[in-house]
Amino acid sequence: MSTAILLPLAGASAAQAVGPKPSPPPAAATRVLPVAPSTAVAPVGPGDPWAAKPYMGWSSYSMQVYSGNGKWITADQLVKQSDAMKAKLQKYGYNYINVDAAWNDGFDANGRPKPSATLYPQGLQKVIDHVHANGQKFGLYTIPGISPEVYNASLPIAGAPGCTTHDIVKQPIQPSDYWKIGYRIDFSNPCSQKYVDSIADLFASWGVNFVKFDSVTPGSGVSDLSLDARDDVAAWSSALKRHKIWFELSWAVDPKYADLWRSKANGWRIDWDVECYCANEALTQWQNIARLFPNLANWWRHGGNGGWNDLDSLNVGNGSMDGLTQDERRTAMTLWAVSAAPLYTGNDLTNLDAYGLSLLTNPEVIAVNQAGTPARPVSATAQQQVWYALNADGSYTVALFNHGRTDKDITATFAHLGLSGSATVRDLWARKDLGRFTNKFTAPVVPIHGVRLLKVTPQPGAKVAVNDDALRVGYEGDWKRDGVAATTQPLEVTVTDTGTPAPPSTGGPVRTIVHDNNDPAISYAGSWSQSTGRGLGDYNDNVHFTERNGDSFQYAFQGTGVSYITEMDTSQGNVDIYLDGQFVKTVNTGRAPGEPRLAQQTVFTVNDLPNGSHTLMAVKKSGDYMLLDRIDVLQPSLLDPPSASFDRKAPADVSVKLLRDGLLAVSSGGTALVRDTDYTVSGSTVTLKSSYLAGLPVGQAQLDFAFRGDYLDDVHATTVTGDAVSYTFTGTGVDWITATAPDQGAVDIYIDGVLTKRVDTHSATRTTQQTLFTATGLKNKQHTFKAVKVTGDVMRTDVIRYTTK
Repeated sequence: MSTAILLPLAGASAAQAVGPKPSPPPAAATRVLPVAPSTAVAPVGPGDPWAAKPYMGWSSYSMQVYSGNGKWITADQLVKQSDAMKAKLQKYGYNYINVDAAWNDGFDANGRPKPSATLYPQGLQKVIDHVHANGQKFGLYTIPGISPEVYNASLPIAGAPGCTTHDIVKQPIQPSDYWKIGYRIDFSNPCSQKYVDSIADLFASWGVNFVKFDSVTPGSGVSDLSLDARDDVAAWSSALKRHKIWFELSWAVDPKYADLWRSKANGWRIDWDVECYCANEALTQWQNIARLFPNLANWWRHGGNGGWNDLDSLNVGNGSMDGLTQDERRTAMTLWAVSAAPLYTGNDLTNLDAYGLSLLTNPEVIAVNQAGTPARPVSATAQQQVWYALNADGSYTVALFNHGRTDKDITATFAHLGLSGSATVRDLWARKDLGRFTNKFTAPVVPIHGVRLLKVTPQPGAKVAVNDDALRVGYEGDWKRDGVAATTQPLEVTVTDTGTPAPPSTGGPVRTIVHDNNDPAISYAGSWSQSTGRGLGDYNDNVHFTERNGDSFQYAFQGTGVSYITEMDTSQGNVDIYLDGQFVKTVNTGRAPGEPRLAQQTVFTVNDLPNGSHTLMAVKKSGDYMLLDRIDVLQPSLLDPPSASFDRKAPADVSVKLLRDGLLAVSSGGTALVRDTDYTVSGSTVTLKSSYLAGLPVGQAQLDFAFRGDYLDDVHATTVTGDAVSYTFTGTGVDWITATAPDQGAVDIYIDGVLTKRVDTHSATRTTQQTLFTATGLKNKQHTFKAVKVTGDVMRTDVIRYTTK
C-alpha cells in the first residue's frame, strides 16, 4: 500500500493516529483458509432482527483513501453523500451512511470520544439529524482498547460510581490493536464493561445505528493471540445489542473463530481492504476483487440471518475511477450479491456514472443479495467458476465467473448444483427468460473477468438434493461437520513378458501425489509467469516464477503431508510458508555466490498433519525470483498393495484389497474397465482378470481406482440422542441419503410431525451416500422432513432430496 494516510481513530479513547494497514503476506495472495472438517459449525438460525438481511448503504473509507485525505469526511461531504443517496439509491434499499476513521478528536470528562469540532463546526449531531431526516441510518467507527491519554487522566466512568478509566487497563500494560495505539482493557474488572456501555449509550443518544469495530484479533494481521480482542468484541456486542445497533467487525478476522464472530456481531470482514491505496488514481483493482473468491469458498456457510460475510466496499459506480473494467465492475456487483454480503458502496455518490448506477440498482440482482442465501462454488480453483445457492422458493441462483485470460463458454451442469431433470433459466442482468434446459446450461462467450447471473427454476418431476450445509437445513442440538472426500488412487502395474512370475507387490501405508506447477488447482496471486524447456532439471522441464515481493501461490489439498519443491539459486531468496492460514517459517531458496544451481529441491515439508483438508501457501519475501516447480502431497494409501506386477508369459489374476468403501470405477487412460469382465469385486477385494491385463503393453501401466465420498465431501454429525435434522420443502416425495457406519444406530423419521419409520443406519464399515428412507406420493404442498437420533454413538446426515411437481 503506497499512500501513507494518518487517520485518527475513534476507539474507546481519544483521537488516535493510525497509518494504512500493512500490505499483508496472506492477503496479497488468493488464499483459502479452510475450516477443518471436525470444526463445530453452528447452524444459521434466527439472529438479531435488525440484521435479518445484509445492510445496504455507503462507507466513507474508500473516498478517504482515494482523496489522500483522512479528513475528507467533513460535514459538507457527508451531507452531499446522504442527499445523493436519497436521490439516486435509496428507493432501491440503500440507507446507511457510515463514517470511518478520523471523525473524532479528543475525549469528554468521562473518557468518551468527542466528534471533531474542525470537521463538524456545527456539531456532528446536525449531520446525524440530516441523515435521519433523509430516512437513512448513521454509522461510526471505533477500535479495541483505551488510549494512553484517557488511561493517564483517570477519569470517572459515566454511570459507574467508583470506576475510573485508570482502573480498567490490563496490567502489565499491553497493546490493544494492530497499530499499538491503545492499551488493552481488563474485562475481568466489571468497570470495563461499564466503560464500553457508557460509550455505546453515548452513541445511541446521538442516534448512531451502526458501529464498525476495526483491528479485531485474532485476525487483522495477527492471529497468534499476541493480540486478542475477543473480550472487547464480547463487551461491545453486549453494549450495542441493548440499543439494537448493527455491529460490524473488521478487518480480515480469523476464520477459526467464525462461530464466535457470528454469535457476537452482525457482520465480519473476511479479507483485507478492497482499496488499492493508489490515491487519485483508482478506488480498487481487479486483484483485490479476485482474491475474495477462494476465501468465500470457506466462509459462505457462516453467513445468514443476523450475521453476514463482509467483502468491504463495493466500488463499481464511478466509472474509470473505480479501477475496474465494465465487466469487472459487473462481476464485483454479482459476487457481492450472490454472497449475500453487505451491499455498501465506497463510491462518490455525487458522481455515479450511468453504467455504475445500472449495476447498483438492478432490482433482480438486489433481490438475490437481499434473499440472504450465500452462494458456494462448484470449484474454487477452476478458471471458469460456477457458484450457486438454493433459494427458499426452490429456485437456484447461479453465477458463472470467468477468471481466465480469454473469453470462454461456461457450462452450469445441473447435477453439480444438486438438481436432476429440467429447469427454466433466466438471465438476471439482462432481465430476460432464456428458456427450458435439461441437465445443463451453457453461457456462450463469457468475457474475460466477466460473469453471467442466472435464476434456475426446477420444473415438475425434477429432484433437488439439499446438502447438509444448506442454509435452511435445521439442526436441533450439538452438530459438527465431518466427512469423507471423494478421491482417486492409481494402481501402478509393471507388465513383463519374461515367463517368470513377478513376486507379490508390497507397499507402504501412504502414497505421494505429485502436482506439477501448471496444475490448475494451484492458485497464483500476483505477476507470475511460466518458463518451459529450460533444460535445467526441472520436473517436466517447467517452472512458474515471479519477481515481485508479496506475490504468492497456494494449494488446497486433502492429506497428511505436503512438500514445496523448487529450484535453489543465487538469484533467489526467502519465502514465507503458511499452513492452514498460519505462518510456519521462512525458508531460504537462495545459494551463496558461486554455488551451483540446484533443481527439484524440497525446501519445506511436513508429514504429520491430521488426515483432512489443508492449505499450503508460500509468499515471496526477497531475492530476484521465487519459483515453484512442483507440490507433493502425502495421502493414506487406499489400495493394498499400491502397485502390482503381471507377466504375459505367466499370466495370473491380480488381487488388490480396498482400504475404504465406495469404489465407483476402475479405469485406464480415462476409459472405464468393464466390471465382471475386466475385473470383479468381492467384499473389499478387487480381482483384475489376467485376460484384461494381457492386453496391456510391456512396461508401466496405470489403472485408476475412483472412490465415492460423502455428497460434496462432508456430512453433519451428532453424538447426542434426541438431536434432530429437518428440512421444509414443497413437493411430492423425499429421500434421506446419508452414511452408515459401525458407530451409528437407529433414527426415527417424521413427515409433517408424524413418525413414519425407524431406520437402521448401522453397518459393518463406514459406507457413503446410502438411501435409507424414501417417501413418495405426497400431496403437492409444503412438507417437513425430520430425522431424530435414537441409538448409536453417532448420527450422520448428508442429503435430503425432494421431488418437485
